[in-house]
Amino acid sequence: MSYKTALVLHRMQVFDSNLCVRVNKSSQYRGVRYLFRTVSRLGDGIFWYALMLGMVLLDSVNGLYAAIHMALAGLSGTLIYKWLKGKTLRPRPYEVRQDIWLTGRPLDRFSFPSGHTLHAVVFTVVALSYYPQLAWLLIPFASLVALSRVVLGLHYPSDVIAGAAIGASISSLSVVLVYQLL
Repeated sequence: MSYKTALVLHRMQVFDSNLCVRVNKSSQYRGVRYLFRTVSRLGDGIFWYALMLGMVLLDSVNGLYAAIHMALAGLSGTLIYKWLKGKTLRPRPYEVRQDIWLTGRPLDRFSFPSGHTLHAVVFTVVALSYYPQLAWLLIPFASLVALSRVVLGLHYPSDVIAGAAIGASISSLSVVLVYQLL
């Protein structure tokens, strides 16, 4: 790696880490902490499973197709992000910097990529391909899930961006594949 490349990567890492500290400082406020803990816990799966169940109950067979599609795309995301976490072994921000407050609970040991964000994007994109009228609910919720990961001290912004990009890739590919099969 050239000196210039190493310097650019170092500057990006410093920016990422400093931005993480700035965003995480908002968790010192009880209301902010409560909001993002709640969003993060809902993003653990509760919200998405309830959405899938609601689709099935309200739209029978079409809802079942959408829920199965979401589940399969989500499973693909789980396999990819677990593999990546095992390969990159990036420590969580609160383990690296003493000025980052851990105000949420990690579901696993490593930081890269954000699985919550990856799944929020996967589920949102797939669900919206069936029910675009849910954009008013799903896009803000997925955005809050992504932001919660940095606010709570669990991820760097780059982890969240990577999770979103991977989630968008998985869901877009799955939507294209499903529509080609139909």
